[in-house]
Amino acid sequence: MKQLTHQQCLGADAALSRAFSLLGKRWTAVVLGTLGTGGPTGFRELSRAVGGISDSVLSDRLTELTQAGLITRTVDAGPPISVTYALSERGAALMPAFEQISTWAQEHL
Repeated sequence: MKQLTHQQCLGADAALSRAFSLLGKRWTAVVLGTLGTGGPTGFRELSRAVGGISDSVLSDRLTELTQAGLITRTVDAGPPISVTYALSERGAALMPAFEQISTWAQEHL
């Protein structure tokens, strides 16, 4: 059996740890999944679609996901001014992994 060095383990775990530190937060997967199936959505519509999430938590998650480059925030000058959120290319690339995790969870949890 091949022995892994401590550095090899740290390198492999670092990327996964970074991913789960963001994606493991409550509501994050639901927000991403909603945007993945519903397309570009405004804050109110997203809040209703997710259901049960407070406005402050939704705002926090949208900010974090925007900063991570997983979603885009588009402001339409209007009138009236409107803001829509959508998956970015990076966010869309995550959807197949979410589908696989969902399948795994249905079978094993």
